[in-house]
Amino acid sequence: MLETLFFAEFLGKAAWIWYAFILAVVSLLAFDLGVVNKTGREIGVRESLTMSAFYIGIGLAFAGIIWLLYNNSSPGVSIDPQLLEVTGAERAWTALQLYLTGFAIEKTLAMDNVFVISMVFTYLAIPRIYQHRVLFWGIIGVIVLRALMIGLGAALVSQFAWVLYIFAVFLIGTGIMMFLKGDEEPDMGENKILLWLKKRMNVTPQLHGEKFSVKLPDPKSGKLRWFATPLLLALMFVEIVDLVFAIDSVPAIFAITSDAYIVYTSNIFAILGLRALFFALAAMVHRFRYLKYALAITLVFIGSKIFLGDFFPGGKFPPAWSLTITLALIAGGVLFSLWKTRKGAEASA
Repeated sequence: MLETLFFAEFLGKAAWIWYAFILAVVSLLAFDLGVVNKTGREIGVRESLTMSAFYIGIGLAFAGIIWLLYNNSSPGVSIDPQLLEVTGAERAWTALQLYLTGFAIEKTLAMDNVFVISMVFTYLAIPRIYQHRVLFWGIIGVIVLRALMIGLGAALVSQFAWVLYIFAVFLIGTGIMMFLKGDEEPDMGENKILLWLKKRMNVTPQLHGEKFSVKLPDPKSGKLRWFATPLLLALMFVEIVDLVFAIDSVPAIFAITSDAYIVYTSNIFAILGLRALFFALAAMVHRFRYLKYALAITLVFIGSKIFLGDFFPGGKFPPAWSLTITLALIAGGVLFSLWKTRKGAEASA
């Protein structure tokens, strides 16, 4: 029974490898909530950058674990032909490049998510002291949601390889639309998600501390009933927004690799640092106004390489090229944004 529980294969990896990863994530979340942010408080930009660097470091360090796992194991049942056709150090190096490419693209997509969440916090007047609570519980929901979506995606790709071409077309279309919209800021007062939630929930006009819901007298009957606070409205918006963003990010990572373990771990490590990164990015969101253009081009590239792969040996775009081009596009977008907005930053200083 124990042998089945710990050593049975699940999505190409022994069950104990999945358990170990989940335990590591739970430990990081417990450390975040129980030690670093035991009491509700406002998080400054410096602390945000420090914690973000910590989570990015953890994500990059996990690349070493990926190398060890794929170097010391047999090819297994991975559905990614890039990993099935090689063994030993070559397999480990390929897995490492795929993980880093996935981590980079998911981290950049998460940054785009930050901009939208920042606007809803401003619109709902959520103080910085309570934003961490919303983001923490939001990330827990995101981890579960991504697990379900990635599991479904892995099942589809393993049974129907042509699904990757649908993902590719979708990514190219999304990238083109994102590029055309540019840095256009949505009107949160007309946001369909917020309007839909407000119609279906009784929301108090003001906050009640860090509570997500409160029991108050009904204005009509006078009887006590449960009301959602703006904090719960913000949390539900964060979860729904992540579902919308996942429709982009999950196909993007599957366009890089169809190995479920690399897909999920790169996703989760990119998301774990989102809470820490939020407070720094929200303070200087105007400095990254051109990053969306780089992200749009990156999505088009990730989608296009599914088709371009047919012209390469083995039917796959070289992982080293994919990693280099992805990092170059993202870094170019960040540097160009900082350069173009430097005058505004100097004036503010």
